[in-house]
Amino acid sequence: MHSEHTFKQYDAELESLRGKVLEMGGLVEQQIVQALDALVKLDPNLAKEVMNNDHRVNALEVQIDEDCSHIIARRQPTAGDLRMIMMIVKTITDLERIGDEATKIARTAQKIFDEDRLYKPRFNEIKAMVTLVREMLSTALDGFARLDDSKTVAVARQDEQVDEQFRAAMRQLITFMLEDPRTISMSLEVLFVAKAIERIGDHAKNIAEYVVYMVKGKDVRHISVQDMERETSNS
Repeated sequence: MHSEHTFKQYDAELESLRGKVLEMGGLVEQQIVQALDALVKLDPNLAKEVMNNDHRVNALEVQIDEDCSHIIARRQPTAGDLRMIMMIVKTITDLERIGDEATKIARTAQKIFDEDRLYKPRFNEIKAMVTLVREMLSTALDGFARLDDSKTVAVARQDEQVDEQFRAAMRQLITFMLEDPRTISMSLEVLFVAKAIERIGDHAKNIAEYVVYMVKGKDVRHISVQDMERETSNS
C-alpha cells in the first residue's frame, strides 16, 4: 500500500511539472501575440504588459528548474521519466528565450511610440512569418501536452519556410535602403523584429524535437528534415 501511494504521488509530481511547463508556454504565446499587437498598433500599454510578463516567465523557469532538481534528488528517475525531466529543463530554456524575443519586439514598439515619429515603419514584410511561428509554437506545445511527436516534421518544415521568409524580407529591406537612404533607420528596426521572429521559430522547432526524444528516445537535433521524417515514422 505504501509503495502504491508513493507511485501515485510521484505520478502527480510529474503531471504537476508538465502542467507548469504548459502554463509557461501559454504565457509565452500570449507574450508573442501582445508584442506584435503592440508593434502594429504602437500601443505602449501592451508593450509594458509584455515586458512585465517577462518576469513571470522567468520566475516560472526558475520554479520548474528547482522542481526538476528536487524530483531527480528524491525520486532518482530512470528511463522515460528521466528523459522527460531532462527535456522539460531544455524546453523551459527555449520558452524563456522566446519570451525574451517577444520582449525585444515590445521594446521596439515602445521606442517607436516614445519617439513620436512622423514616419512609422511598416511591418507588412513579416506578417506571414508571424502566422507561421505562432502555429509552430502552438503545435510544439500541443505535442508536449499529448506526448505526440507526429507533427514534428511539419514544425521543421515550417521552420524552413520561416527562414526563407526572413531571407526574402532582408533582401527587400536592403533594396529599400539602397533606393532611399531615408528608410535605413526604419528598415533596420523591421529587420530587428524579423530576426526576433525567426529566432522564435528556431526555439519552437527545438521544443518539437524534444518531444521526439521524450516519446521515442531518439535525438533528432541537427539532422535534415528528411532524416527526421524517417526517425519519427519508425516505431
